[in-house]
Amino acid sequence: MSEPSKGSTSTVVPSETKSAGRKPSSQEIAWEEKTLGPTLAKSPERQASFTTISNYPIRRLYTPADLPDWDPQRDLGYPAEPPYTLGIHSTMHRGRLWTMRQFAGFGTAEDTNQRFRYLLSQGQTGLSTAFDLPTLMGYDSDHPLSEGEVGKCGVAISSLADMEVLFDQIPLADVTTSMTINSPAAVIWAMYLAVAEKQGADWKKISGTLQNDILKEYIAQKEYIYPPEPSMRLVIDTFEFGVKNTPKFNTISISGYHIREAGSTAIQELAFTLRDGLEYVEWGMRRGLDVDEFVPQLSFFFNAHSDFFEEIAKYRAARRIWHKAMVERYRSKNPRAWALRFHTQTAGCSLTAQQPYNNVVRTAIQALAAVLGGTQSLHTNSLDEAWALPTEFAATIALRTQQIIAHETGVTNTVDPLGGSYFVETLTNEVERGAWDYIQKIDAMGGMVAAIERGYPQREIAEASYRYQVSVDKKEKIIVGVNDFVAKEKPLETLQIDETVAHRQADRLRKLRTERSSDEVSRRLAALRKATQGNDNLMPYIYDAVKSYATLGEICDAMRDTFGTYEEVAIT
Repeated sequence: MSEPSKGSTSTVVPSETKSAGRKPSSQEIAWEEKTLGPTLAKSPERQASFTTISNYPIRRLYTPADLPDWDPQRDLGYPAEPPYTLGIHSTMHRGRLWTMRQFAGFGTAEDTNQRFRYLLSQGQTGLSTAFDLPTLMGYDSDHPLSEGEVGKCGVAISSLADMEVLFDQIPLADVTTSMTINSPAAVIWAMYLAVAEKQGADWKKISGTLQNDILKEYIAQKEYIYPPEPSMRLVIDTFEFGVKNTPKFNTISISGYHIREAGSTAIQELAFTLRDGLEYVEWGMRRGLDVDEFVPQLSFFFNAHSDFFEEIAKYRAARRIWHKAMVERYRSKNPRAWALRFHTQTAGCSLTAQQPYNNVVRTAIQALAAVLGGTQSLHTNSLDEAWALPTEFAATIALRTQQIIAHETGVTNTVDPLGGSYFVETLTNEVERGAWDYIQKIDAMGGMVAAIERGYPQREIAEASYRYQVSVDKKEKIIVGVNDFVAKEKPLETLQIDETVAHRQADRLRKLRTERSSDEVSRRLAALRKATQGNDNLMPYIYDAVKSYATLGEICDAMRDTFGTYEEVAIT
């Protein structure tokens, strides 16, 4: 059991009201002298200072003095109207709840298909697909570098045949699907579109989201294949193809989630994610795409960490920044391009192997912040994810957490119930200001690709992660069950993925290579390889190769032949 912090022993009132530029009312000054002072003299505060998880200082009390130039008409506006602080829909969750999209994927396509169908039967309203490491890196399941990883951290997908099994008896015309795939995103998306076509679904009507965010791979997650330039070409190819063929499908989910998981602060997550988004917009415009046509198919993906109010402020600030950038930088005329839409996932990095049932509470608080921040879809992590992939039992509790928030708490009954709070509005302003500072620094470097090549965001995240770990080691930040309130618990029952998955995948690939037309596969791969040497959009060539049952590894290798592979420069 932890001992309570004794805090400061000083009886002098820390005069927060007299901060630079702050002009408190006479009533606030009187309260500090007559009410607060005597209280602190008898019982000092628990700590000398308080901060968010990201180490942003938090005042004792927020009043109108903290919002001297705040104009509710300008800074809040109304729901579905600029600057979108209150949300992008006029009724928000009164009209439609967020999409409940539990992340799932393990083993073979058959294993994950069964989990998908179970979750849909339990009230999940959208699918979210996790792929294993070989798939993420563009290798087939029987490649030597895939050994020991097949099906372990997601589903193994090596060909269209696997994708057909993954979505067996799941009508893609009726279900929205998110796919967390980046470097080989164009290939996996082509497989998905081929399955949709085989099911008779109209590409113009299908909806879902392709993560496809290669910039955050260089910054944080490190699951890249090609150098930045050809990788960005592939991303813009999907934008162009999507505008023409799949107008309701989000061709990218610009992801702050993994930036935060790598150790960034909330402000860094926001700034680097939105600057990534601006980079994609600029590359799309250079291709000749109409900003008001392709930007509405861009979506975002944020982390929901444990500092409740900081997270809510982050989402509100994100909408304001995106609107300002689209209108002022890119002269967008389309309100659909101004409105930032985002998915949220609760913070995997906050989950603990120690006392794992505490993770249910953490996840509920984080999910509540996402809902109050106006998310459009949500994944809630399972209690056992610090140990293994979720069991069916743990995944169900995670889904029920969303359903309880939606139907029992009342927080969905009004739009942005925290709007107008002195604290929330001040924090939103500060988060926005901090993000713009980072964005302007990256602009000065020549954009995000140039900043990545210099190691700037990577270095900033590494330093923030180190500072946070030091604060945990010193117990300046408490993690319940880890560095305080420690107790022993019985181990969890976990989902085990054994090597039979790899054997089944290898057998399927052997059969596929025997039954398909080798000549057609060779022709399609040769056409793709030739196209990589020119300027054509590669999506049609990738799609043709996929339909010939060329494998993921074969298609990625055809592009490796021209593009090469990327090795990160060490950060010093």
